[in-house]
Parts: sequence; structure tokens; C-alpha cells
Amino acid sequence: MIARLLTSREALLTGAIALLLVLIASRFPAFVEPGNLASVFNDTAPLILLALGQMAVILTRCIDLSVAANLALTGMVVAMLNAAAPGVPIAVILVLAVALGALMGMVNGILVWKLDIPPIVVTLGTMTIFRGIIFVISGGDWVNSHEMSAAFKAFPRAEILGLPVLSWIALTVIAAFGLFMARAPLGRAFFAVGGNPHAAVYTGLNVGRAQFWAFTVSGALAGLTGYLWVSRYAVAYVDIAGGFELEVVAACVIGGISIAGGIGSVGGTVLGALFLGVIKNALPVVNVSPFWQLAISGTAILIAVAMNARASRRKGRVILKRAEAPA
Repeated sequence: MIARLLTSREALLTGAIALLLVLIASRFPAFVEPGNLASVFNDTAPLILLALGQMAVILTRCIDLSVAANLALTGMVVAMLNAAAPGVPIAVILVLAVALGALMGMVNGILVWKLDIPPIVVTLGTMTIFRGIIFVISGGDWVNSHEMSAAFKAFPRAEILGLPVLSWIALTVIAAFGLFMARAPLGRAFFAVGGNPHAAVYTGLNVGRAQFWAFTVSGALAGLTGYLWVSRYAVAYVDIAGGFELEVVAACVIGGISIAGGIGSVGGTVLGALFLGVIKNALPVVNVSPFWQLAISGTAILIAVAMNARASRRKGRVILKRAEAPA
């Protein structure tokens, strides 16, 4: 039991993050000060939120490449709304952002479920459509800081017990998502549908419906992140978060979410995002070009996929040996 725990993906990632921090601290001790580590977590919070939604989708043997475009479209809509009507309460904007994001997720889910189109094709298409809609509604113009209300920009930055609201939202979603995946019937259905779709059908689960709700969850979290992103950075434009969907998928894969579906954990996903977050924040400190982050992320993905494949083969051999033993 202890040996299995020590060799789990969560333990390996925790060790890798600790080693990274030690190496960075050997040259820049200020990087590991509590205040700076809290800032690193806050910077990584949007990635964590999107990765948790992506986790639900990948568990059902799908993928959502439209999350960054969903974030951008939702962010542009709420930014334009705030610029036009600064008096709209932040609570209303949050509800609108989550609802709009969930609606876009539902579009993906319906196309995958009812039309049986491959998820990668659906989300590549909707990714382009969502980006196009941003250009249409904005005319290619930006919504800048001076056009946003003070309350709109202040919400994610406001501090509670020393942590920004953005960090508290991420922590709350992590806790809620952990309970949802462990206890809620829909959360367990995500694992069952991805682990063995044929067996899931015989137990009464609707595979397509489970995938639909997974896309909806992913879309809702992308919508929430859309508002938090544009309000924190105080700008909205067509190409906001361009390419960020690849980083989201990387966080999931590095965190141990199997691309074949059915295997993964909330803890692993969060650690995968934090691993990338530490790298992203550390590169400028050690005078390494941020472009190396892409190479590092790609290498980490290849290693993670190889580890997942090796673990799957090892499990398969063990099952066969146990089946042969009685004979």
C-alpha cells in the first residue's frame, strides 16, 4: 500500500514540483517565499479551473479544444456588457459568464452525442466559430482597462485572509470538484463511461448523455474563467488566451488523466497544472526564454503518455497471469 502510494502520479508530481522549487531556490531563494508561492498559485488558478473541466471531458474519451475560445468569447461578452452598463452587479456577470460558457459546452456535447461527430472535429470547429463570433461582436476592437468599471476589475484581485478571490475560487472549485467526482452519480458515470463504454451501457448509463454533461461542465468552468481572466488582466480582445487549450490538455495528461479515458484524479490534475505553473513562473527568473516552455511542456506530455501506456501494459500482464494461475 505504501509502495503504491509512493509511486502514484500524485506523489511523483509532488516530488517533481518540490525538486523544481529546490533547484530554483538554490539560485533565487526569494522564489520559494510564501508570498511568492501564493502568487504562483494565483497565476495558475485559471489553468487549474480549465484543466478540471477538461478532466471531465477526457475521462469520457473525448477532448475539448474549444475551452480557450469559450473563455475568450465569454470574457469579451461580459467586458462589453460592463463597458456598456457599468452598474450591472458582479453577481449577475458571474452567473451570465457561467451560463454562457455552459451553453457553448452544451453545443459541443449535443454535436458529439446526437450527431456522433468525433469530439476533436467538433471542438476544432466550434473553437474557430467562437473566435469568429468574438470578431463579429467586437469589430476587432479591444475593451481596455479604462472602459471597465472599478468593481469589475477589483473582484478577482480583492484579498480575503491574504489570498486573492481568484485563488479562493480555484480552491473552492477544487474541493467541490473532488466531492463531485467521488460522490456524485454523474461524476462516477464519467469514469464508468470512459473506462468501459460497452459495460456502462449494460449498467444503464447513457454514454452520449454523460459526454454531453462533461462538455457542459467544461464549458461552465471556461465561462467562469473567462470573466476572471479579463477582469484580472483588465483587457479583452479577439486572440485572448490563444493556444491556451494546449496547455490545459498538457496539465491533464501530465496529471495522469489517461487519453484513453476512465483514469485520473482531481489531485493529479491540479498538480499537473501547478507543475506547468511553476515552470512558467520560474523561466523568467532563471533567464530562460518563455518559448522554452512549449518544449518543456511537450516533453512532459510525451513522458506522461509513455508512463500511462507502460502502466496500462503492466496492468494487462498482471490480469492475464492471474487468469492463468488456476489452470
